[in-house]
Amino acid sequence: MISPNYTQGSCSLLSANTSVCFSPSDVPFYYSPKPVLVEGISDPVLTLAAPIIAYWASSLLFHSLDISGWKWLDRYRIHESQEVKSKNRVTKTEVVVAVIFQHIVQTALGYVWLEEKGAGVNHMQKMEDMANWVEPVVRFVLGETGEDKRVEALVLHELGYYMYWWAIPAMQLLLAMFIIDTWQYFLHRFMHVNKWFYKRFHSWHHRLYVPYAFGALYNHPLEGFVLDTLGAALAEYLTGMTTRQALVLFTISTFKTVDDHCGYKLPFDPLQLMSGNNADYHDIHHQQIGIKSNFAQPFFIHWDVLLGTRMTRAELEQKRRDRKAAKDE
Repeated sequence: MISPNYTQGSCSLLSANTSVCFSPSDVPFYYSPKPVLVEGISDPVLTLAAPIIAYWASSLLFHSLDISGWKWLDRYRIHESQEVKSKNRVTKTEVVVAVIFQHIVQTALGYVWLEEKGAGVNHMQKMEDMANWVEPVVRFVLGETGEDKRVEALVLHELGYYMYWWAIPAMQLLLAMFIIDTWQYFLHRFMHVNKWFYKRFHSWHHRLYVPYAFGALYNHPLEGFVLDTLGAALAEYLTGMTTRQALVLFTISTFKTVDDHCGYKLPFDPLQLMSGNNADYHDIHHQQIGIKSNFAQPFFIHWDVLLGTRMTRAELEQKRRDRKAAKDE
């Protein structure tokens, strides 16, 4: 079996007594050995602050585009600027106050919920565990002849490394996204199906008939807590993320939520290219005709597709033409 004595980095890749050996240099480019990522700020505090910074930084970026007056942006606007002023039923001051309140609630829960996880982990041991786990399979595939020992060791080393540092974190992130999407889809849809819940809670968000970036988290406080804050906390807990992994998840989720409400269909925006769930897709949900469609958010559209609640822009425009034709008759 694989020797556990690798923490000092004194063993070579191959030895007479082990199948494979890891050393402290077996870490990816993104790994930081520092006890905290930012000097003077604990990782849990940074994990709570990063989404708030991401929210307002990205919102201000899109707001600067809104007020820039650049004509070349007109081709990418989903709505004319005047529509934001004429159709929305809430002032921007009210939106800002509500979002700040949600950030306060979100931070308070995170302060209680989050704890330092991932510090002091023996990464060499973890990679060794990965290699041990797949060792029987590798030996079965490669055989156990003396000639194959070096190949076996190299394969185990690479598998242990990539499983621990890349495959498992990627699976955790994707699973967390799936959990958030599932949580939000079914709660969001329920709040549209149940008239009392819609009128009492979710109608707040739909005062923004024409969405804009810093209104992404404009919700009734209770809805914001249950739909957004609890959903993210549940995803972090169920996937067993470290504090630094949670920082990545919460920050990406925040950027994506703001981007989905930005009011621009941007072909060069990576967040709008990552899936069909983008600003144009979510904007359809904010229109009267599409309000019972496109519940999925913030990452992917699989639940809308599977459960028949997806509406495309072409379908929306066709419904508008049909309504207009019916009125003209």
